[in-house]
Amino acid sequence: QIPSPLLEPLEGLTHLPSLGPSANAAQGKAHLKQCDLLKLSRKQKRLCQREPGLAETLRDAVRLSVMECQYQFRNERWNCSLDGRTSLLKRGFKETAFLYAVSSAALTHALARACSAGRMERCTCDDSPDLENRKAWQWGVCGDNLKYSTKFLKNFLGQKKIGKDLRAKVDIHNTNVGIKAVKNGLKTTCKCHGVSGSCAVRTCWKQLSPFHETGKILKLRYDDAVKIFSATNAAVGHSELVGPQRHGHSPKSPATPRPTDLVYVEDSPSFCRPSKYSLGTAGRTFEASQIQTGNKAHIFNSE
Repeated sequence: QIPSPLLEPLEGLTHLPSLGPSANAAQGKAHLKQCDLLKLSRKQKRLCQREPGLAETLRDAVRLSVMECQYQFRNERWNCSLDGRTSLLKRGFKETAFLYAVSSAALTHALARACSAGRMERCTCDDSPDLENRKAWQWGVCGDNLKYSTKFLKNFLGQKKIGKDLRAKVDIHNTNVGIKAVKNGLKTTCKCHGVSGSCAVRTCWKQLSPFHETGKILKLRYDDAVKIFSATNAAVGHSELVGPQRHGHSPKSPATPRPTDLVYVEDSPSFCRPSKYSLGTAGRTFEASQIQTGNKAHIFNSE
């Protein structure tokens, strides 16, 4: 089973825990069997069974999110270890917010890349009307299909009506932050064709940024995460996420977090000592450049 930050919709597809039976063990077996090995909802399992290649793409997304999370937090007290992940996902910490965002970002990225690589049957290259994608295909260039990826992901996650549930609002907000981070990293790449590089013909296509760049952006969002609470909007009659005042705003009107802000509802534990959220920091080392000391490395001490 693969636990997941997207508890309701993606429970079992965790982006950061054990991957269950290895993909190698399933080689040669039907994709239906691979879908059964993942802990998915009924709807998700149906979608998985309909789309050969999806199960392996989901596994790719898990690996991608795990590696990027651990890289971005390699020198932090919480280093995105798999230990304590389940307990962490039940809380509303900044770290929980990052897990939701990096998970949805990895899914979006992996799905788009799988389409352009021909690993999915129901999607292919990017089909944006503003690009000459047919010419791009003829030249052997295939754009990453972010349009299909985001549409499929919304259907796959199947976000439910959340009413006044603050945690549900927060989780969905942070999930969307991850998706937006991938969208914002989409670039148009062009290639010239012609005699002596004259660029008589130019082919352009959409290409995703390396996922490491998306990870860096999300880590910056984590560093500036906004602590929020729920308040009722009298104009529309339902609750919404609000946070502290921003400079220049009226003190009487709470600030709504921006679509790119990671948000959380409770302060994080120290992560220094062992707890149900992590193994603590005792005995770990990290690069001295991160703490600006003369030593080459520093050993964490739990005291």
